[in-house]
Amino acid sequence: MTDFSGDRRSFFRRAFGDAARQVARMTEERVVQQRFVRPPGAIPEVGFLAACTRCGECAAVCPAGAILHVPSRGGLAAGTPYLEPGRIPCIACDAMPCAAACPTGALELPADGWATERLGRITFHPERCVTFEGRPCRVCLDACPVGEAALAADEEGRPVLKAEGCVACGVCVRDCITVPSSFTFHPVDR
Repeated sequence: MTDFSGDRRSFFRRAFGDAARQVARMTEERVVQQRFVRPPGAIPEVGFLAACTRCGECAAVCPAGAILHVPSRGGLAAGTPYLEPGRIPCIACDAMPCAAACPTGALELPADGWATERLGRITFHPERCVTFEGRPCRVCLDACPVGEAALAADEEGRPVLKAEGCVACGVCVRDCITVPSSFTFHPVDR
């Protein structure tokens, strides 16, 4: 006699898990009207909105002054912390004091720090960069808080963006000497 109870349990667990994920995704689509770039260590958005008490502790300890608060017209997100890395970059602090200061768990210190934490994605536009015109410049390379793991120079001194090491802090976007910047910041869904 074959015991199908284990297979049946497994089937129902998978089915329930898939259904729960779909309900969570649909709830997030309805609740979250506008996406914000959250400080490092932010939990998924619906949980973040529920956990964040709008206390301001994260902003108070940010050495770069990069953490802003959603204005009152921001609906459910009003008063919550967010970043605009293209305008006021995060400086990718090793200790992530913003996440460490969060008393509610809306921000959590990632176990592996910046190794897997990303604020978004940076795109490099070589056609804008003066080094591709033969002019020397190291502003972005010298400003990058992550260093060569994120932004290195090729043999001709031109920047090479390394997506696998870039945390998308936005320092290169702000500090680039070209107008418009040779780097752009793109938020990503968490």
